[in-house]
Amino acid sequence: MGKDVIIACDFPSAEKTLEFLDRFKGRKPFVKIGMELYYSEGPSIVEKIKNRGHKIFLDLKLHDIPNTVKKAMAVLSRLDVDMTNLHAAGGSAMMKAALEGLTKPNGERPILIAVTQLTSTDSETLKNELLIGAPMAETVMKYAENAARSGLDGVVCSPLEAAAVHNTCGSGFITVTPGVRFSDSDAGDQKRIMTPEQAKAAGSDYIVVGRPITAAEDPVAAYERCIREFLG
Repeated sequence: MGKDVIIACDFPSAEKTLEFLDRFKGRKPFVKIGMELYYSEGPSIVEKIKNRGHKIFLDLKLHDIPNTVKKAMAVLSRLDVDMTNLHAAGGSAMMKAALEGLTKPNGERPILIAVTQLTSTDSETLKNELLIGAPMAETVMKYAENAARSGLDGVVCSPLEAAAVHNTCGSGFITVTPGVRFSDSDAGDQKRIMTPEQAKAAGSDYIVVGRPITAAEDPVAAYERCIREFLG
């Protein structure tokens, strides 16, 4: 499984998203379509971006009873995205059902990963609001183990946890890590973050980068900087 930089296209409309992608002049970065864009435009935005030649991570974080998630994943499997996800907190039965729903009759399916803990969640929130007494690292590892045992391909985690996930679940288990910021960027609402270089050293397989690229004065230059720092 190759490493790559995924641009989080968190725009409110297809028009703004396609205008942004037009700036890349023939380059085809891997892009993430999240809730805002998908709920605004529906499946058509996936088709439009796919037809342009981009790989797509559809980031909808499904979390419901197993049967509902299975049926939803069966619908998403028709979109031919390259990666999609769910919340590991839904449990092993839900994750196994999702995998079953996502897999086409010919055995093909996108990469399926599980969100462990959001990078906006810190240890205080984990303990005081979610009432999870285990430390953050232990919680993330348990969720990752559950995902691996359920047959998923990897997890979404912070880059701080990527190395430990590989140690626990194996080097082939994918780590997709948001919470990446340049050393001279504002952290925003992210709590557990690293630079692209640090994420590379930590063993992240894919990094998801949003505002440091999409809000940059020159997004293409910011993307190329990210590629150099993470893949160079």
